[in-house]
Amino acid sequence: MKCVLLFFCAASAGAQQIVLQQIAAVSRPVGIVNAGDSRLFFVLQAGQIVIYDGTAVRATPFLDIRSQVTPGISGDTEQGFLGLAFDPRHNGFFFVYYTNASGNIILARYSVSATDPDRADPNSGTTVLTINHPNFTNHNGGELQFGPDGFLYIGVGDGGSQGDPNNHGQDRSQLLGKILRIDVSSLPYRIPPLNPFVNTAGARGEIWAYGLRNPWRFSFDRNSGDLFIADVGQNAWEEVDFQPSTSIGGENYGWRRMEATHCFNPSTGCQDGTLILPILEYSHANNACSITGGYRYQGSRFPRMKGIYFYGDFCNGLISGATQSSSGSWTSRSLRSTRLNLSTFGEDANGEIYIADLNGAVYQITDATPLPARQRAVKK
Repeated sequence: MKCVLLFFCAASAGAQQIVLQQIAAVSRPVGIVNAGDSRLFFVLQAGQIVIYDGTAVRATPFLDIRSQVTPGISGDTEQGFLGLAFDPRHNGFFFVYYTNASGNIILARYSVSATDPDRADPNSGTTVLTINHPNFTNHNGGELQFGPDGFLYIGVGDGGSQGDPNNHGQDRSQLLGKILRIDVSSLPYRIPPLNPFVNTAGARGEIWAYGLRNPWRFSFDRNSGDLFIADVGQNAWEEVDFQPSTSIGGENYGWRRMEATHCFNPSTGCQDGTLILPILEYSHANNACSITGGYRYQGSRFPRMKGIYFYGDFCNGLISGATQSSSGSWTSRSLRSTRLNLSTFGEDANGEIYIADLNGAVYQITDATPLPARQRAVKK
């Protein structure tokens, strides 16, 4: 197996050595998802889901909907098959997020085959939600996550171009530029009655949070339920937003009024006290250009990585790890550039973390430095 050595300093643990251990090679991976068992499901941008069974990628796709998907495989287009989430009720349903032939966003539900758990029923697809995505091909979002509350959270980009020309991020009558929360326990979907804008005139009830440019990706901490949102910036700054598990929703993360902690439109006087600032930001220095959000490590195999939030940059391949102090402040430590186009992170059923290169390789993040013998004995 191919390994890439990296080094970083975590605030809680001093210098550590980690390794990216390659586990698979596939075509343009943009999602790594588990279904609560030992398998990993890779979302391929052109329109397929394939299964990694712990040893190899299965030859037969789990789902193939290439005929329905705008493939997004040329140039820097952001269209295609972008998201996957399995229903945590273990009812055989799963949800997918893709752009169709018209460029609009489709959220659909499928079911697993009744006779083969490694195959989806290709005829079971039901459209749950369609979001019109006018004029531009970029900023589609694509993240799907079931929250600790059992509702489905959906990350939607602002609709594209530059500078959010229609101000979708701040327009609560639109679903673009938002995190949505819906109840998909039955179809048609329902809006949870405690969503923050259910009773707000002119606002869409599906909205959970707003003021986002292109959330890529977001994740829930499997222990605390806290939500981390990596939001791609415009020309200067990338950011990570944080929503504590105690949130009742309704946060405005600032776009297009702000790009991270900096005024964007307007260029001054943008912060009126209502906008939620990010916990982390970094500039476009050193060829950085587009954040890829990851997970806070809560696995058991590598205790020195415990509590570190991993994220990276698509353009320069830099992976970073952030930790929170007892006072609540965040400190980020950079890793050496991997020279990978970091397209997504993923988490398996045990909380171990994986990362993908859009050029095809999928890796597991591991701690290469073994525990001292005494600690190994105690751990046993």
